[in-house]
Amino acid sequence: NAGTEADVYISVFGERGDTGSRQLLKSQKSKKFLKGQTDIFAVEAVHLGHLYKIVIGHNGLGSGNGWFLDKVVIKDPITDLDYTFLCHRWLDQGQDDGNIARELAVTDASTLPGRQELELKREETWAAEKWKFQKGNTLQFYNRLTHGFICLNPDSRVDALGHKKNKYGKVFFMWICA
Repeated sequence: NAGTEADVYISVFGERGDTGSRQLLKSQKSKKFLKGQTDIFAVEAVHLGHLYKIVIGHNGLGSGNGWFLDKVVIKDPITDLDYTFLCHRWLDQGQDDGNIARELAVTDASTLPGRQELELKREETWAAEKWKFQKGNTLQFYNRLTHGFICLNPDSRVDALGHKKNKYGKVFFMWICA
């Protein structure tokens, strides 16, 4: 359910101005914005110079309108430069932070392999795993080195003995390799 049937809009900003909000209408694919698919659109605009940000979002209409956007790459046909805008987030009223539009800064290719890529992976992992830390859940961490459990209970108690079953119902195991 990472694709969307909603109408998607983009605004591109460069050193010489912006495109204004443009609906992404005709993809080179027969159905646009499907999970795992790369869509290609032609957007006509005056040359904006070097690009620095985009605003992309959807109108929230239609069934299954939530959308997980990996990235946007804009190819400037005049300079033959590619501008990458990483997102790795949901545009969904019921997921992540509930926003259906994102402002994305251009990614500097020189910093991507380092800290910025690690930060994006951390955010992506947290978005996928944060449900485990909701109120009422008990977490048990297993340590292979000591062969013991540490149990984090909903009432804020920490049990270093960590029994495999407890009164709290939902128990999630996380393996810690030492």
